[in-house]
Amino acid sequence: MTTARPRARLLASTIATVQELGVNAAGLTELLKRSNASRNSLYQHFPSGKGQLVETATRIVSRVVHSHLSVMAERLASTPSVDQWLDELFAFWREPLESSEYRLGSFMMAAALDELDPAVQAAAGQAFTDWTARLADGLVAAGIEATTARPLAGLLLSVIEGAIVQSRALESSQPFVDAHGQLRILLGHHLAHG
Repeated sequence: MTTARPRARLLASTIATVQELGVNAAGLTELLKRSNASRNSLYQHFPSGKGQLVETATRIVSRVVHSHLSVMAERLASTPSVDQWLDELFAFWREPLESSEYRLGSFMMAAALDELDPAVQAAAGQAFTDWTARLADGLVAAGIEATTARPLAGLLLSVIEGAIVQSRALESSQPFVDAHGQLRILLGHHLAHG
């Protein structure tokens, strides 16, 4: 039981630190300090070091987001309103951003930009691919043509990632408000004509 605790702390602090600082700025010393873990613990659980730790964290974040997107994809076909559906979809990213006073950004975007570690970047790419596919399945189930659903799912994710970046820079949730208004129109159109 005790061996899992440092590993869990390392992963949790890595996720939060990367969200705040990005992969490259989240140095090993900072990760160890924030996780209250020793260098020995790091190498015991992640023998390849920081790269393996960040790659593992990327896969965990991927699964957590995929779970949220799965729930949202299943709800789309029976949602009472696109407004409500978008509110729930966005809340997953918007609420932590607001509660951190716009300090915690997108972990996956930070991982995707980690050009120094191809394994981390590849894990982020796989996450975006999996998320897009899952969301596209939900759009198809809601009546949208498959040829439209995949690019529309990709657009939704791109808008979310972009809204996170803009919200951090502006220290405001206005980008989510703007995205909500425009995506409501776009999704409404496709759902009505699917």
